[in-house]
Amino acid sequence: MAENTDLADLSFENALRELEAIVHRLERGDVPLDESIALYARGEALRTQCQARLADAEARIAKLTVEPGGVVTGTQPFGAD
Repeated sequence: MAENTDLADLSFENALRELEAIVHRLERGDVPLDESIALYARGEALRTQCQARLADAEARIAKLTVEPGGVVTGTQPFGAD
């Protein structure tokens, strides 16, 4: 994968794919120690980036509040009852 690509330039899907590839490489156990450390650091940065993007997406999703007559009266944060 593109381990030198700036995280901000990666789409969520590409970041997740790269993270999965890193996990598979580390799970195989045949990566030299120094490379494992670098891969782990990159993986942690990718995980943080993916979590931030998911949190941002969740914050943008809103539940509309509608009166019985069908009039939209506002929004509530995602997951609010």
